[in-house]
Amino acid sequence: MTSTMAALQETYLQQGYLSGLNILNETELREARQRFSDLEDEFGKEHTTYSLHNIHLQYQWVMGLAKHPCVLEVVQAILGPDVLLLDSRFICKYPLPRSTISTNTKEDGEPSGAELQEDELPYVAWHQDIRYWGIAGGPVLSMWLALDDSVKENGALKVIPGSHCAGMVYHRQAVRPGNMLTVNQEIPEELVDAEKAILCPLRAGQMSIHEGHLIHASDPNMSQMRRCGLVVRYVSPSAYPTEDPDRPRKFCATFLVSGTDQFQNFSSKVHES
Repeated sequence: MTSTMAALQETYLQQGYLSGLNILNETELREARQRFSDLEDEFGKEHTTYSLHNIHLQYQWVMGLAKHPCVLEVVQAILGPDVLLLDSRFICKYPLPRSTISTNTKEDGEPSGAELQEDELPYVAWHQDIRYWGIAGGPVLSMWLALDDSVKENGALKVIPGSHCAGMVYHRQAVRPGNMLTVNQEIPEELVDAEKAILCPLRAGQMSIHEGHLIHASDPNMSQMRRCGLVVRYVSPSAYPTEDPDRPRKFCATFLVSGTDQFQNFSSKVHES
């Protein structure tokens, strides 16, 4: 391991995340953005907002992003030489027409007209990934590879540094509408030290990663800029699915991206490169 990777590993272990890591060059980024544009044309933006799930097995260019050498170099520094891709998803926060967003209210406090208020727009509540992944027994991490600039105005990732060290935190059903999480979970505000939150802006082509227990969230897109990224979840093969009769899970898109899998915990046949 290089000294740079060792330093990143130490920071990750202490803080629970890394951000601003350069991954795609200009040519790679341009090609990825064009291919995603093709998906928008094929499926429509309503679908590409959150429903492009596990398409790394269908589209080689998506697998290429998930297995990019610069991505795997960092992931291997954290998880070790043996790495499973657990699942993937594109997430897009599209800009809304200005006419649909309002911060104005009538004198009686009611929204003016039919405009959406900020607290009705799509967002991601404070949560821990591990709470709804349904896995245990080994290190796990999430990667966000930015296809667009990700900044405060369009709802960039925000994290609570070091919160991964506190273990699992209580979650409940989100009380605010618009939560993009599939299971609509949130950590109650009183359990989040929001004053310690750090914004993780990214330029298009950069990556952030975070540990499964790290508390994180993202605000609505209040800009006229799209915020699109590829989320990939990586695990050590030593991890295994947990039983949850209320929410049974299938890991049908698991892919061995590095090393060997001596455990075969996630499926009877792990896809191999």
